[in-house]
Order: sequence, then C-alpha cells, then structure tokens
Amino acid sequence: MTLSLAILQTNTGIDPVAEAERLAAQIGEAAAQGAQIVFTPEMSGMLDRDRARAAGKIRDEADDGVLAAVRAAAARHEVWVHLGSLALKGSADKSVNRGFLIRPDGAIAARYAKIHLFDVALGTESWRESAAYDAGEEAVVAQTPWGGLGLTICYDVRFPALHRALAEAGAQIIAVPAAFTRPTGQAHWHVLLRARAIETGCWVVAAAQTGEHEDGRVTYGHSLVISPWGEVVLDMGEAPGIGRATIDLAAVTAARGKVPALDHARPFRVVSA
Repeated sequence: MTLSLAILQTNTGIDPVAEAERLAAQIGEAAAQGAQIVFTPEMSGMLDRDRARAAGKIRDEADDGVLAAVRAAAARHEVWVHLGSLALKGSADKSVNRGFLIRPDGAIAARYAKIHLFDVALGTESWRESAAYDAGEEAVVAQTPWGGLGLTICYDVRFPALHRALAEAGAQIIAVPAAFTRPTGQAHWHVLLRARAIETGCWVVAAAQTGEHEDGRVTYGHSLVISPWGEVVLDMGEAPGIGRATIDLAAVTAARGKVPALDHARPFRVVSA
C-alpha cells in the first residue's frame, strides 16, 4: 500500500490568526497536489518565547482558532491532517503541548500531549519547558487507512523506548513534529531520526519549523521523511514550503523481516561490577 504525503515546513510567528489562515491555505494547496495526509510542525499555531505575551493568546482546545481552521480545511479538502502541535490551556497555571490527527471530515481522530519536556542549557540558549507546560502521560498510536501512526513531539525523539513502544503497539509510521534549535539540529537531528526509523522498522515523518522567527529564536528546518531501512527519502533543507513524498508501507514488513529486532528483545537486569 502506498501513501502520498505532504509536509508543511513553516516559519511560524506570534499571531495565531495569521498562522491559521496560512495553514488552511497550505493544506488546500497540498491536497490539490494529491496529498492524502498533511503533516505540520510542532507549535504550528504560534511560536513565541515571550511567555507573558503568548499567555493571552493560548486558548482551551474547544476555543482554539487554529485548530478550528485546520479542522475546517481538512473537511473542505477531504484530506487527513496531522497537526503537529499547538500550545493550549492545561492545568490551572500551565499549558499543554498537544498534537492532533484530524480525519477528512474534520473530526479529531487522536490527541497526543508531549511527554518529554525540553529543559536544557545550550551555551547562550536556555529552555525550560516544564516551567510553562504540563507533561503528557500517554503514548498514542492512531489508526489510519494506511496503518498505525505513532504520535510524538520534538524532544521525544531522544527517547528510544517511546518509539519502540509505539512500534510494538502497531505503529508503521511515526510522526515527529518539531521546532529543533539550530545547534541541536546540526548535531543530532538526522542521526536521531534515522536511528528511530532503523530501530523500529517504521517510516518516520518529521515536519519541522525553520529559520529566524518573529520571537527571535532560530530553528533548524530539514523536515525529513525516512524509510524503515534508515534512508532519507525527503530532506526539505531550510526554506519554508511544502514537501511531497510517496511512501510504500510494504517497506515496513521488508525491513522488519531483514532485521527483526522488535522480536528479538529480551528482558535483562543491570548489575554493578
């Protein structure tokens, strides 16, 4: 079975209204080009490191204008959409970083909240997502006409156990929407994603933010589609735009047949010597 997919590589700003319009238009363009499913990056509706300014624009899921616009676009163009993630209201004092799989009728098929939060110091850059976001607690495999789609977000890519669990639960494709920093992207982006594909025998689809953003941050771009054998099928470089790829789900069975690592895992204990 083959799947024609599109990736939106975006340079998201601080205005959710403008981003909603842009996403809806790009979804329509991708669908017109023949995409059956469209993938968008992490924080597709707003990317703003000024938390005080961003707070006034973060809504409950039911009231979020970007989610509503994307759902309407999916229905209008009869296309599946993986909305990589949005910042939405979470607990009383924090938000949640939540992604959505949307059906061609606009209904929400699945939700996933980012489990692993990015709390790191990178030279002059410091990030502490846990200060503003609640962590998710559930891994999710969503059912599609092409098989199971495992849902992750950005920093999750550094945790192989999550991806293995998704594969063991039926994922044949794993989505990794991201807003990777340029330093970590240059060092780790390609190798991490290729490793996750090889380890799980899954297709990996990673829609990414790119370039210098309105809030001052810089993201790496290079949205990727990687085969279950670890081959880079699509690399979008650094320019915003729409990328296209056609993938064959039979490659999952072929890769797992060659190296059945999912079947060979054994329990073990760690000892100190």
